[in-house]
Amino acid sequence: MTARTLVICKPDAVERGLAGEILSRLERRGLRLVAAELRLIDRETAGRHYAEHQGKPFYGDLVDFITRSPSLVLVVEGVEDTWKVVRALMGPTNPLDAPPGTIRGDFALELTENLVHGSDSAESATREIEVFFPDLS
Repeated sequence: MTARTLVICKPDAVERGLAGEILSRLERRGLRLVAAELRLIDRETAGRHYAEHQGKPFYGDLVDFITRSPSLVLVVEGVEDTWKVVRALMGPTNPLDAPPGTIRGDFALELTENLVHGSDSAESATREIEVFFPDLS
């Protein structure tokens, strides 16, 4: 069985020229690219994407960051629980906790700019893909 998940190479990844490296790591792991778009995420889309964080103290900073410049938004496909494969490749959210060999461990500099987003469950993947690529549903 195959499954899909959402990946976002965030503004810091695009600004630093790391989107290709991130995509390459996903593909080398055996994940297949289903959709990709370089886009400036608007505030409304960011709000839908980060809906579970609304009302939290860091919500405004999240939206400001993801909307500041273009992101590479991807849908990748692979084995069941593809989202787990992506999360392992990314490493922990805090780059200081991310081991070498993970995207964040190798390239991220700080918690608030950690290069990449990956859905945190199959349910989140379905919801997030619908936000960014409604025609894939």
